[in-house]
Amino acid sequence: MCVSVNEEVVHGIPSDRKLKEGDIVSLDVTVVKNGFYADAAETVILESKSRNAENEALVRVTEESLCRGIAQAVAGNRVGDISHTIQEYVEKHGFSVIRDFIGHGIGFTMHEEPAVPNFGDAGTGVRLKDGMVLAIEPMVGMGRPEVDILKDGWTVVMRDKKPAAHFEHTVAITKQGPKILTKV
Repeated sequence: MCVSVNEEVVHGIPSDRKLKEGDIVSLDVTVVKNGFYADAAETVILESKSRNAENEALVRVTEESLCRGIAQAVAGNRVGDISHTIQEYVEKHGFSVIRDFIGHGIGFTMHEEPAVPNFGDAGTGVRLKDGMVLAIEPMVGMGRPEVDILKDGWTVVMRDKKPAAHFEHTVAITKQGPKILTKV
């Protein structure tokens, strides 16, 4: 499990740091069961006496971009249809898509082909087929999309130190449409 706070995008290492009201917290969990991998992430804003509309919009838009991307995870579509849909929605709302980290195929190992970027052109990339399983995971920043990796060699942070959000589901491509395998 990774815990990323505020300007941390992904791969935050859990610690004894005290969280405070209004923090944006992303929880990213990987599970292996019967030899199969699944990956999921959710971002929440810790309860606060005062609201931050911009942070709330960041989290809402990131989650909705995931939903819209998943809707494109249909047999016959291409990876670029997912990517373009996410990018278009995020940028329409004035946020940026992180480009250095992307979604991926998943199954017998954590990271498999195909790569699933959160940006790109519709109608491009690998054609989606019944039986494929993807980890679709938009990572979105409030400012510019550039990131750095901290000295721990793991935690990814926004270079401009502005907040980020991350949502992810493991999704099976089926003849009946996308099936979210990590939905609770």
